Amino acid sequence: MTRCSRTPGGLVQNKLPTDFWPFGKRDCIMAKHRDHLPQLDGGMFLTDGGLETTLIFQDGFDLPNFAAFELLQNDAGLEALRKYTLSHASIAHDNGVGFILETATWRSSPDWGALMGYTPDGLADVNKKAVAGLVALRSGLETDKSAMVISGCVGPRGDGYVPGEIMTPAVAQAYHAVQIGTFAETEADMITGLTITNAPEAIGLTNAAKVAGMPVVISFTVETDGKLPTGQSMKDAVAEVDAATGNGPAYYMINCAHPTHYAQSLEGGAWAKRVKGMRANASRMSHAELDVAEELDDGDPVELGAEYAELRALYPWINVLGGCCGTDHRHTAAVYAANAKG
Repeated sequence: MTRCSRTPGGLVQNKLPTDFWPFGKRDCIMAKHRDHLPQLDGGMFLTDGGLETTLIFQDGFDLPNFAAFELLQNDAGLEALRKYTLSHASIAHDNGVGFILETATWRSSPDWGALMGYTPDGLADVNKKAVAGLVALRSGLETDKSAMVISGCVGPRGDGYVPGEIMTPAVAQAYHAVQIGTFAETEADMITGLTITNAPEAIGLTNAAKVAGMPVVISFTVETDGKLPTGQSMKDAVAEVDAATGNGPAYYMINCAHPTHYAQSLEGGAWAKRVKGMRANASRMSHAELDVAEELDDGDPVELGAEYAELRALYPWINVLGGCCGTDHRHTAAVYAANAKG
């Protein structure tokens, strides 16, 4: 097998077993879009939707601790992840727009991995396996009109709805450096921190990605008042992270909230142009209400697409569009349809 080495941003040493994914094999590893993220050039980029809620409520999987990465360990899980990803990515492929291929690794960081019984080496293997699968899928999907960017998904150290004990940026950097360092050894093009609840953790995560040579996107979650769970405004959170990291994130996003929750929070100032993506919940319920819900609230896909279009009419620079809890490929298709002329 050919082995390659160079600093992060180009070729990296191949440490992957060739049988990580049943849909294709790679010899020499190269991060295709790491040096320049094509979504920064404009044009629509879609993402997937609510991975975990789809797997639990529609596909019938049991996901302890909301940990979808467990499905990478067996054939049934691998096939479910493949079908899920294709159901979204094919919409982008068929319509000639870009797509962000997000790894199923929101929970595969050290604390959550240990809780699930993983050793550090076992957790690293899972993160690499998640990227390898998306590389194989991309080879059959990407076209000149439909760029496919592979994102290493990083979740918060704690709960995605409650900030809990907030780390210092230095502690957050050390924690997230483990997972991000693993992604840097793969063909992942970027890092996305999804459902981040507070600015200090976002700072640490961003710095860890910078050290690893990885572009990073920070996606905050907000409550029904448009503020982070800490009570900080989006405007102040973005300003704090940018000031501490030298405008480190490639851009920001909002996820795990309904558009009606955050529409007003984007008003006022050039800072809002740093927010280029949104992955909304299907439901208008609060985080507290969703946390105890026993049935899936999948909302109205067409209505959600229209709400995206209304926001993009005000903020046309938002070009990364996807979903979060309660959304699936129907919502992605509706978001595309409502925004195709935007």
